[in-house]
Amino acid sequence: MAPLTIIVVFFLWVGSLLMVQGGDPTISFEWKVTYGTISPLGVPVKGILINGQFPGPNMNSTTNNNVIVNVFNNLDEPFLLTWSGVQHRKNPWQDGVLGTNCPIPPGTNYTYKFQVKDQIGSFIYYPVTAMHKAVGGFGGLRINSRLLIPVPYADPADDYTIIAGDFFNKGHTTLKKILESGRNLGRCDGVHINGKVAKGDGSDEPLFTMEAGKTYKYRICNAGIKTSLNVRFQGHTMKLVEMEGSHTVQNDYESLDVHVGQCFAVLVTADQEPKDYFVVASTRFTKREVTATGVIRYTNGKGAPSPKLPPPPVGWAWSLNQFRTFRWNLTASAARPNPQGSYKYGSVNITRTIKLANTAQKVDGKLRYAINGASYVEPTTPLKLAEYYGVADKVFKYDTIPDDPPAEITKVTMEPVVLNLTHRNFMEIIFENRETAIQSYHLCGYAFFAVAVETGQWSPEKRKNYNLLDAVSRHTIQVFPKSWAAILLSFDNCGMWNIRSEVWDRRYLGQQLYVSVVSPNKSLRDEYNMPESALVCGVVESMPRPPPAYT
Repeated sequence: MAPLTIIVVFFLWVGSLLMVQGGDPTISFEWKVTYGTISPLGVPVKGILINGQFPGPNMNSTTNNNVIVNVFNNLDEPFLLTWSGVQHRKNPWQDGVLGTNCPIPPGTNYTYKFQVKDQIGSFIYYPVTAMHKAVGGFGGLRINSRLLIPVPYADPADDYTIIAGDFFNKGHTTLKKILESGRNLGRCDGVHINGKVAKGDGSDEPLFTMEAGKTYKYRICNAGIKTSLNVRFQGHTMKLVEMEGSHTVQNDYESLDVHVGQCFAVLVTADQEPKDYFVVASTRFTKREVTATGVIRYTNGKGAPSPKLPPPPVGWAWSLNQFRTFRWNLTASAARPNPQGSYKYGSVNITRTIKLANTAQKVDGKLRYAINGASYVEPTTPLKLAEYYGVADKVFKYDTIPDDPPAEITKVTMEPVVLNLTHRNFMEIIFENRETAIQSYHLCGYAFFAVAVETGQWSPEKRKNYNLLDAVSRHTIQVFPKSWAAILLSFDNCGMWNIRSEVWDRRYLGQQLYVSVVSPNKSLRDEYNMPESALVCGVVESMPRPPPAYT
């Protein structure tokens, strides 16, 4: 367990100084990142551990906590963590992606300081450097509701985290070489649940225990690198209660499709014969189905789990139909006392529509993935630093891709891609999947309303099918083959924010971009200044630090 300290302070950036004053509680972690041997599928692999753990430690926080994470990089290469789903209001400097942060050099440390402001829910953290995520460095990140804010269900007997994902036995350096040679990663070797796979021979230690008659909360996250998973509990149903920071309408499910980067929270009641049962995770939309199991044990129960596993669903139409059952709980309080549904997003006028179409093409004989004909290339200078130092023109150009891509994309450019967005504009983004592989997209810094996922091509007439009442507010959305997804949101959080494929070989080979949202008033009410502790690299490394940009 990582050291945990609770201090009653809060952070306020004045100019570029970090001030500490009385206020919201602070939780502190010290994490040592090292290599270590892991064997989730029974084959030894050089993994990445945090404080000796794979997966890494659970980060347990509460709404409005200030979080300090001192990360010591004991690897032999740069390393950087991102906090997927944490919105970092006014504070892109702590997002931990390569467009905003320099990676932590080997043998050094960096301290993240951020606030989980006005958020609740189930999230994950993971590395964004190289192919580190393929072998560890990830874990659960939970934001609990404050005691004064009612939760729309009774307190569970316990709160468990399931980190599941696909796994490749080749190791992260070999996977990186495969991608850089111009190939994709192919199929995974297997699936793990919390870094393990049950043998099913009676020798397995339980991942979790339940007492008969009690109800438990399970936070289920897909921290894999490319494969959607279906998760189900043998003999038990799941009541969905929360999804990526939003309370949901509480429907019951026998299984849930969890796409890469997504997190769900469910309630499971121990209402069966007291013995062992399997929790099951199996691959979806793959030619060869791969399944992993973990043991859930009833306290004082007797008997091994049945070898007969609950069957997985078939086809992606089932998954699409399941998506349509997800609804925002309009009457529940989220991080604040007011109901989630008090924001009437369906009545706000759209000021800009951007369609993002993904393609796979060869560039100089090597595979690249692109959005609107541009395949993202990571510059040596983080985009946010270049912008803050006033040298953006030396690193990237704004708005190099069209808002409405052509029907046929024949040419792919390789460059950093940054869209310049107007602060507080209410926008519509259409993710158009022109390929036969399922997609999963994530937006940093925000939650958006996932108003529609449908087959075929998008057109303005499709808006009549949008859910403009109770679409779930979330940060990651899947797009099925030859289909599209529509999201609505107000870009009210200033900073440089990443839109990326959560399918990691696609992200690595260019399927990502950034959006720049600048405070028109250069006000600290909109964005904090660059902290003194920020790492610098690339073209700004030798430049004098600029004066505070915001006052």
